[in-house]
Amino acid sequence: MSAGLASAGGASRAEVSAGAAVLLPHDEWRPGSAFRGAGDIFAPGQEATGAALAIALAEGCPRVGPGKDVPPASSDERPFLWVQDNRAAKLGGRPYLPGLPRDLRHRCVHVRTKDAADALFALEEGIRCRDLAFVIGEIAGNPREMDFTASRRLVLAAERHGVPLWLVRLDARRDLGASRMRWDAVSAPSAPSQWNAQAPGAPRWQAELFRARGTRPGTWWISREESADGTGRITGAAAPRDGDLAGEAGDRSLAAAAPDR
Repeated sequence: MSAGLASAGGASRAEVSAGAAVLLPHDEWRPGSAFRGAGDIFAPGQEATGAALAIALAEGCPRVGPGKDVPPASSDERPFLWVQDNRAAKLGGRPYLPGLPRDLRHRCVHVRTKDAADALFALEEGIRCRDLAFVIGEIAGNPREMDFTASRRLVLAAERHGVPLWLVRLDARRDLGASRMRWDAVSAPSAPSQWNAQAPGAPRWQAELFRARGTRPGTWWISREESADGTGRITGAAAPRDGDLAGEAGDRSLAAAAPDR
């Protein structure tokens, strides 16, 4: 896909060929925003939030960058690469193919490495291959190999070759990184089901975009909804900030939503 950015004096939005909006500097993130480069997702190791959100973002954010042979997202049947180091695989387990979105189950290429150094090598080799739709990586903790230089190498390779990378950092502290987007995510209660109010709805995560290049930080509730044909789309709503009564009140008055003093 190719994207043409509007000039400074022109419109505040730009469109890619698939019709998804491209974020301009100081804009807010929104579902379906085209993505180029590499992103980090910090997540707890005892839950599958990181991998699930990585899949939702990779599937729901159209890629932009070099290469005119990129098919539309609706017809993209290229495989994707999923790399885990040994510690990450022990924390979260191997990918469970029947649990993946239906349109991705037959496209997963899984690689398990003994350590972070080998995982970084596999990730860089993967994003150099334009025959991959995207790449997901899982690395546990803060190994010394996962430094700013390694992060920068991944970002430059992803941007040069046009293959998006979502790197899940399990049980890791926020360290220096060059990724275009850096998220911190935890699981959240699902919204009510569309068909049965007593049943759980689509999976949902509370994700804080704490650092982004040219995009305003913020916190969102992000959800992935799957259609009858197996394709998915992501939806998002800004999470209320601390003390944001309007976000909590809904149809009630602000007085009813205010905490007791």
